[in-house]
Amino acid sequence: MDFAQAQQVFLSAPDAERPPAGVPDSPSRRLRDAAEPIATISWWGRPVNDRLAALGLDFLTGYVWGRTAPMGEPAPLVVVAAFGVFEPGLVTGVYEQARATASRADVLAAREQGVVEALHDLLPGADVTGAVAALRRGTDVAARDLAGRPLFAGQLSLPWPEDPLGQLWHATTLLREYRGDVHVAANVAAGVTGVQMNLLTEYWVGWEHTAYAGTRGWSPEAMAEADAGLADRGLVAGGRLTDEGRRLRDRIEAQTEAALAPVLDAIGPELPELTRRLDEWSAAIVAGGAAPPDVYKRISG
Repeated sequence: MDFAQAQQVFLSAPDAERPPAGVPDSPSRRLRDAAEPIATISWWGRPVNDRLAALGLDFLTGYVWGRTAPMGEPAPLVVVAAFGVFEPGLVTGVYEQARATASRADVLAAREQGVVEALHDLLPGADVTGAVAALRRGTDVAARDLAGRPLFAGQLSLPWPEDPLGQLWHATTLLREYRGDVHVAANVAAGVTGVQMNLLTEYWVGWEHTAYAGTRGWSPEAMAEADAGLADRGLVAGGRLTDEGRRLRDRIEAQTEAALAPVLDAIGPELPELTRRLDEWSAAIVAGGAAPPDVYKRISG
């Protein structure tokens, strides 16, 4: 998949207005959603993709190698475990192809340089110093316990960029990967498989069935088998979450948020203003075509 195809699939507006998503409102969730377009510009930004393409990587190989490279050069199954929600064969094949095409050092350099260029184009003149300081207080607290947080630990191992906008991206990426690692762990503890994590999120957010899981490489057969497993547990019936299913998914969200509580405490009373500013910058990124305009694609996870 090249970047033009990825834009068509992921950066296109929905055909019709989405109904309100069934996602609870909370300070942690608002911060997560406000930071998402900034963190993910490392795979949606054109300057990043142009640099990765120059290394011989397309959108998918660039995405997988770009998110893996902070962790070093792990074995493919380690990448599968860390990513969690992607079909293992897809991740394995893409990662092996990407690693054979471009070096880790080149990918890391292309990613940071492309991010900085993209953010300077989209947020000209933005003063992000205070936001970076607030986010860094939170991520410094998160860094005190790395158990079970491989993607966060990998990003944490990288030096902070010198450019202030690069620092903003690094800080929001740390927040994103920390939350993602915790969220996967909460799902695993609830007995939910990788493909089922996607399906539960679809039901919870309001996606049409398999529209989200299918973009993670799962076959129709695998998704049908996983859905049957959810039904057998009494979590899904009639194409929607049962009361028990919603309680389980809400509990997973609550456990994820509980792990973020020390991060929010460290940010302190600046949290509402921080979230507001991140929202403004993210809105500019979405308007500039460097993040999905479909809110469902930004809030899933």
